[in-house]
Amino acid sequence: MTTNIHTDSRSNLVGSGWMIAAMALFALEDALLKGASAALPVWQVLILFGTGGAVIFASVVALRGGRLFHPDVLSRPMKVRVVFEVFGRMFYLVAIALTPLSSATVILQATPLVVVAGAALFFGETVGWRRWSAILIGLIGVVIIIRPTGQSFSALSILAVLGMLGFAGRDLASRAAPATLGSDVLGFYGFLSIIVAGLLYRSWEGAPMAALTTQSVMLIAAAVVLGTLAYTSLMKAMRTGEVSSVTPFRYSRLLFGIGLGVFLFGEQLDQTMWIGSALIVASGLYILWRGRMA
Repeated sequence: MTTNIHTDSRSNLVGSGWMIAAMALFALEDALLKGASAALPVWQVLILFGTGGAVIFASVVALRGGRLFHPDVLSRPMKVRVVFEVFGRMFYLVAIALTPLSSATVILQATPLVVVAGAALFFGETVGWRRWSAILIGLIGVVIIIRPTGQSFSALSILAVLGMLGFAGRDLASRAAPATLGSDVLGFYGFLSIIVAGLLYRSWEGAPMAALTTQSVMLIAAAVVLGTLAYTSLMKAMRTGEVSSVTPFRYSRLLFGIGLGVFLFGEQLDQTMWIGSALIVASGLYILWRGRMA
């Protein structure tokens, strides 16, 4: 009994470490893509980033003897997943390119709230009034951050909300994805979706292709590597520790995102941002706690 308790505690500690590492890497990826977007059109960044990631995951699948083009790829959940991934990635990258990294990162933390609501609405999962109340409070936190009635309101802040909704839809669709598709295959199609997002955004943005510089290539290449490592770390976290123990550490991304926004891009946080952030994180942690109690 004692040995099992120590083993579980160690596994949860290691899993939590992997989760924190994943969130730090994702935040760095966002910062690098924001930097690249200052020199290149957003659509070009999306296509280059998606291509790099797709090549890496395709190579991993090939080395492991897997199949990229399994018939289940054409299943309805996968089609839905790709659509949400396209719009989530497109809107979120535009958000971090045109708005403060810190605010976009904070809004992204509302994704689990929308996932829980979606699971209740579309999968029939039981969500009591307490968790519904927490979801509402968390979404109020999002509204506080974007300040729709304030003088400082910018329509661009809606981009991060749209990106967050896209990621929530992707996560919900992933729950219904066929078990025959491994995480590496899902990673490949996730990055393939980013290429599609870039092509779609190009038709709307209309910006011409910019000449690549050594700096922009290095930024995108580093983002691809860190993004791949982040995804791998996330998978290790979920497989090493108990989901209920490691998931709360997802919110460490908020700290990393805010820190990078402040120190790299000179962003400033006001009281409204802190209040909205607190509501989102507190709501998310409460929902996780209630889920464990259920």
